[in-house]
Amino acid sequence: MSRILVLILLLLLTTSSNNKKNRRLNFLLIVSEDNGPELGCYGAPIKTPNLDQLARDGFLFEKAYVPQAGCSQSRAAFLTGLYPHQNGQIGLATWKYQMFETDTPNIPNSLKSAGYSTGIIGKLHVNPESTFSFDFKAIPSSNFQRNKMNRYIEKAYDFFSTNEKPFYLQVNFPDAHSPFLRQVDGLPKTPLNSNEVEDLPYMGVNYQKTKEMTANYYNCLMRLDTYVGKLISVLKKSGKYENTVIIYIGDHGADILRGKRTSYEGGVRIPFIIKWPGKKYKPFKITKLVSSIDLYPTILEIAGLPIPNYLPGKSLVGILKKKNVKWREFLFTEYHVHSNHNPYPQRTVRDDRYKLIWNPLSGIKNPGYQFTLSKVLGISEDELLKHLNKNAINAYLTMKNPPEYELYDLINDPFEFNNIADKKEKALTLDKMKKTLISWQNESNDPLINKGLAKKLFNSILKVGTDSKPRVLVPYLYLNDPKSNCF
Repeated sequence: MSRILVLILLLLLTTSSNNKKNRRLNFLLIVSEDNGPELGCYGAPIKTPNLDQLARDGFLFEKAYVPQAGCSQSRAAFLTGLYPHQNGQIGLATWKYQMFETDTPNIPNSLKSAGYSTGIIGKLHVNPESTFSFDFKAIPSSNFQRNKMNRYIEKAYDFFSTNEKPFYLQVNFPDAHSPFLRQVDGLPKTPLNSNEVEDLPYMGVNYQKTKEMTANYYNCLMRLDTYVGKLISVLKKSGKYENTVIIYIGDHGADILRGKRTSYEGGVRIPFIIKWPGKKYKPFKITKLVSSIDLYPTILEIAGLPIPNYLPGKSLVGILKKKNVKWREFLFTEYHVHSNHNPYPQRTVRDDRYKLIWNPLSGIKNPGYQFTLSKVLGISEDELLKHLNKNAINAYLTMKNPPEYELYDLINDPFEFNNIADKKEKALTLDKMKKTLISWQNESNDPLINKGLAKKLFNSILKVGTDSKPRVLVPYLYLNDPKSNCF
């Protein structure tokens, strides 16, 4: 009898061990809004203990980027793994821009087809929403006033605790979108004041008004950190923490000067952290150039699903495992339009040192310049110039009237104040970056490789104007087709 009991016990232990090995990992994707890597774990002078701990337990990407510094454009890109010019979401969903195809493959659809339960808390902000198959949806509004933020945590716990299948849950928090609210429901517990902070360095300004903005931007991030901590706590409470990959990203940079709606580092560089469950892989900081379009193939590989050949992004799994993988030398971003106030097509390429911005509409003032001054600060250009640091004045004039090419040395000029495109000693670098950009445009079927289409897109958006939103998307992929009806 004792032998039989021993055999049964061994069988149960073996079965339990095999079940653990065969269990598919869950995914928790945390998305914050309108913030760059201004967190404690990235060296910012604020307290973000929960995100800092996530970074210590996982992998922090120091050079992570989004393809376009806009909410809808960024979200559509990481969900589909495609650049905006490929999926069609080139502007805000609230302005009725939308993806080209309703059946574009994406993260939730791929995982759902593989047996995952899929959920989203917070806004999706991509058109058409029907493209994305979520089994569970909650709090679909933007909630920029941060009302009842604990609902995000309660809804997440309900999802975690009631799911028996492997899951993908995307939680979209509203911080740090404008308005930069100093304190909501007592959070952060100790808000920062303007006399305790310096302006973000890439703004190149020394101004009381922007210091107040910076302080409250930091307050938003500290509040965000508290809710990230609460979210991870209920994941642990549900018993699913040890089997869940936690991913945190920002959707693009801050809505401040030279941030959101630009192609500068302040707009396109984001925080990006991946926490792998257990201790299988040792955490470390990663300095390779990564893009949010790498998220889709990464999740597919972790889930054991095939990665489509057409995806321009690359799975990060090899890097996390410290394998000797061939990685990208160049990273690309783009810009088209946000709301109709600020169309200005751009393309960029960067390597470990240099960054090139191509402005196909050089000679035309960038509408986004004055829009940002009015929207963000509510001041005139003359007032701004009084408070700019001397080394930043030319940077703002360049943003206002961009030349065809901007070239920056990101090692010696990380805040992109000095355009060196016309320096003779940089001619070879400029030529190399231009050729690299053109090659990528060809490979990715970028319509704006035809410079004339950039102006046609620009004029089409201006024609619609800002008083009314487009009735349909601008199908700019087809702008060279005289039969297409843009609006």
